[in-house]
Amino acid sequence: MKLIKPLVSYFFSLIGIFFIGRVVLFSLYFERFANDDVNYWLSFLYGLKMDIIVVCASLIFPLILLTLFPKQLKALVNQLLKIYFLFVILLFVYIENATLPFFAEYDVRPNFLFVEYLDYPQEVFSMIASAYKLELLIAFLMLSGISYIFLRNKHWTDFSAVFDVHYAKRIALFIPLAFLLVLGIRSSFGHRPANISDAMYSSNRVLNEITKNSLYSIAYAMYRDKKYGHSRLNAYGEMPINDAMKIVSKALNIPLSLQTSSPFSRIEQTHFSQKKPKNLVIFLQESLGAQFVAATGGQKGLTPNFNRLSKEGILFSNLFSNGTRSIRGIAGSVAGNFAVPGKGIVKRNKSQSNFFTIASLLKPFGYHSLFIYGGESHFDDMKAWFLGNGFDKVIDQSDFINPEYTGTWGVSDGDMVMRAHQEFTQLSKKNQPFVAVMFSTSNHSPFDFPEGKIDLLKGIPEKSDLNAIKYADYAIGEFIKAAKKEAYYQDTVFVVVADHNIRVRGSDMLPVKLYHIPAMILGGGINAQNNTRLSTQPDVLATALDLTGQDLKYPILGHSIFSDQKKDLAFMQFNDTFALRIANKVAVLRPEKEALTFSYEDQKMIPIEHDKELEQKTLAFILTMNHLYEKRLYQ
Repeated sequence: MKLIKPLVSYFFSLIGIFFIGRVVLFSLYFERFANDDVNYWLSFLYGLKMDIIVVCASLIFPLILLTLFPKQLKALVNQLLKIYFLFVILLFVYIENATLPFFAEYDVRPNFLFVEYLDYPQEVFSMIASAYKLELLIAFLMLSGISYIFLRNKHWTDFSAVFDVHYAKRIALFIPLAFLLVLGIRSSFGHRPANISDAMYSSNRVLNEITKNSLYSIAYAMYRDKKYGHSRLNAYGEMPINDAMKIVSKALNIPLSLQTSSPFSRIEQTHFSQKKPKNLVIFLQESLGAQFVAATGGQKGLTPNFNRLSKEGILFSNLFSNGTRSIRGIAGSVAGNFAVPGKGIVKRNKSQSNFFTIASLLKPFGYHSLFIYGGESHFDDMKAWFLGNGFDKVIDQSDFINPEYTGTWGVSDGDMVMRAHQEFTQLSKKNQPFVAVMFSTSNHSPFDFPEGKIDLLKGIPEKSDLNAIKYADYAIGEFIKAAKKEAYYQDTVFVVVADHNIRVRGSDMLPVKLYHIPAMILGGGINAQNNTRLSTQPDVLATALDLTGQDLKYPILGHSIFSDQKKDLAFMQFNDTFALRIANKVAVLRPEKEALTFSYEDQKMIPIEHDKELEQKTLAFILTMNHLYEKRLYQ
């Protein structure tokens, strides 16, 4: 009993930490699932399984010390366990604290993204220090208080009584106690141990996230990434890869050449032939959702420049993003590629060279290519990816001399667009054709932007997403206004497109409505129109290239809106969940879970009977995107 009592005490204490964290999340987000036809109280039952896995794993080390170490090492064991349990308690409490702002920002519990961001401490810690001061203070006070109470309480730190038990008896107890802990870690009597999919018991995504355990979610994501590379494809289903690629080929209406190094590459003839092909500028907008843009049915007054300019060119009012991260938006808008399972291609090894981009496409035609970013381009490995895939020059924060304003994520959008304008003007005067990607930074937490540029919205904090969007729109307006004063405007196709929505929040398995983003294409000779067809970022890229006025050969997984080959579909990714939308039907695939089919009506996902064909198409897209990456077939 002297041996079992401390382990049991810590078991229930650690379970209690997770239980309190789940109660807080449950209470904060109750309205997100209260009206769903689901037994939300099961969240605590299934969640307990997740918590037991973590707690039992944390007790393995104490069990070894308390049963297998002789009495002569009692003092050492006492000291080690004091340090160990203090660390474990503080870690558990910290993770539960961090879960709240992470959930508020990303609408999920901490996952692999939580760890990935640690690769960029300067940017991330600056953002946290600026945007989460209160949360940091609360966490600091809580951890300090717990440390003080723990170290002052001998009941929690003195394990001397355990060593009064005979050594042989302690060794004998090791096997049954270890068996119980291993059983708790497996949390299953079946062939397979429990895993993260056991928490996904309902059709309400938010409720499933509450059911998970944050520490387990992080550890499981790291384990899966290390063991399976970037994805475990058989968790979605199985299909011969050639069959999958044929299904994707038919769905996209793109001819397939299985025996080539670029099976989806084909020649696309332009609908706007030009003696002198035009330049191309893609202005990626950080986190600009359609709900903020009046031209795409969103809030009025936030984006007057976008709204006005969209009437001068082609507006994409029914456009959906690849995913929820900038690297997914870059893949879609710069390479015309859909989301791959696991990490985005911008961060993956096999796509750091010989991966198709607009720069590699236009380089043989004499185009000079630039990536212009106000922040540190090493973030998300952007610099390496752009330079490794055909771009001639990267301009980032270190290249801006005396910028007007520098925030957490780099120089302001205003500084960035003026530098871009200078570069384009100089290239134009040299009669040098160019292709460029500009990437904004201002509309990103903690929403830094210079004073005096916009009329702040009343009744909301100055540093808010809405004011940041107003500033980002201001920069768009200033850029186009400056460009129109120079000759290069008439010779250039300008694309303004969001990388993704600001936050993908919703109770649906994959909240499709929050993948809705704005885009427009304008420039000399481009006639105004509103494209209402369901489109993707690869479609926007294909349309922009069409407008440059030259026949091109490329593997872009989309079509120009002027092509009669275009299909109305969208392929979307959210963490490890994928969805394929064709018309108003959406199939959703999750690892180790049955595929689901929904009807998308009035921006809501309504469960309907399985559409096996659509679900198989979704699987085919997942397998094909992975295959193109793994075999280096996207060239």
